[in-house]
Amino acid sequence: MTEGNPQEPTATRTQSRTHASNGLERIRQAAKRDSSTRFTALLHHITVDRLRDSYRALKRDAAAGVDEVTWEQYGVGLEARLRDLHDRVHRGRYRAKPSKRIYLPKPDGRQRPIGIAALEDKIVQQAASRVLGAIWEEDFANFSYGFRPGRSQHNALDALWVAITQRKVNWVLDADIRSFFDTLDHGWLMKFVEHRVADRRMLRLIRKWLRAGVSEDGRWSRTTVGTPQGAVISPLLANVYLHYVLDLWVKWWRKRRARGEVIIVRYADDFVMGFQYRDDAERFLHDLRERLAQFALEIHQDKTRLIEFGRFAMADRKKRGAGKPETFDFLGFTHICAKRRKDGRFTVRRKVIAKRMRAKLKEIRETLMRRRHDPVPEQGKWLRAVVQGYFNYFAVPGTSLEMNIFRGLVNRHWLRALRRRSQKGRNLTWERIQRLIATWIPPARILHPYPNQRLRVSYPR
Repeated sequence: MTEGNPQEPTATRTQSRTHASNGLERIRQAAKRDSSTRFTALLHHITVDRLRDSYRALKRDAAAGVDEVTWEQYGVGLEARLRDLHDRVHRGRYRAKPSKRIYLPKPDGRQRPIGIAALEDKIVQQAASRVLGAIWEEDFANFSYGFRPGRSQHNALDALWVAITQRKVNWVLDADIRSFFDTLDHGWLMKFVEHRVADRRMLRLIRKWLRAGVSEDGRWSRTTVGTPQGAVISPLLANVYLHYVLDLWVKWWRKRRARGEVIIVRYADDFVMGFQYRDDAERFLHDLRERLAQFALEIHQDKTRLIEFGRFAMADRKKRGAGKPETFDFLGFTHICAKRRKDGRFTVRRKVIAKRMRAKLKEIRETLMRRRHDPVPEQGKWLRAVVQGYFNYFAVPGTSLEMNIFRGLVNRHWLRALRRRSQKGRNLTWERIQRLIATWIPPARILHPYPNQRLRVSYPR
């Protein structure tokens, strides 16, 4: 989900906006009533008002695409630009621009390719994803959490924690699809979209984005597979693809092939499954490879593991002399078999993935050294935002010690950076830095409830 722009005034509920909102609600209700309904008229829901809302929903400071147009630059003469864009989209004169290819470093040292769309493409994709989302949100499975409104990483983490602790889970399959966004097949994707969309103009619009290609160092290259990570429409298209390839098939497999209980939690192309019996897990993994191969996908062998994990894993492995149960990573956390201190009952302990914390601390240390000559209040304001953002995600029950360690290391890096400002900086006392820390660095405290508490509120059923 993109961040909003709180500086923008709230849009007035004009008659046209009310009509547009009612239009999406009618689409949603029709999709809910009949899962086989195909929608033949969708493009007219991309109105000037919806394009304006889409523009305001984009990040202001996002990098520019191949057109080199920023959010603020496009806002000059916005209404005339939006009317022209609306006219081109509906007359078929709109042309999608190639995505600008950049690479972001991954925690393991590799590079992740990201495609930055041109600003007008972002606006139209945002509007189209809202229209199409009204249909697909009625179809998507409840165990799918990635890039969906009202669902977050913590909802997926809660569901996984509750499923492992309260269901019959003895084996966990931590699965990863190799280069999913780069290998997604366009032909299969359009067939899946056409299950619900029969509007030829909307289908033509999606094909334009898929065929726009990428621009890297000024050179254009054609794209016959994949959808750029970073494009606004990509998360929705990825969910549509996996809905048919994986989600519906898992439901069928669980009902027809499984001998015991089977649970699944999926966030985009990353998913974790739990099994009651090992033979179910092994049979599913074999069938999964064959299933994905039918749709030009494959399991990442190095990142896919079947491990013994659950309430009986510690006792069973101890009897065999196999040592402690293995752990698995999901959405930034390492999941560990543990026992509660109060009553010794089984629980799942979560801690921040070690390399994630190291990478974040390294980033903070290097940035502080570059900014060490900035005024102290500016450094403190930046640090407060970074540390608070880290706590907002990782401060879940059971991570108190890690949050305090993280905060302490951040304080130490700040002290070193301030002492490097000049030779006199060596005289900076710990008492003074403590006052700065108390002023700018937020305290380390748990910010999330226990998973079962939040899950009951989010999903009362």
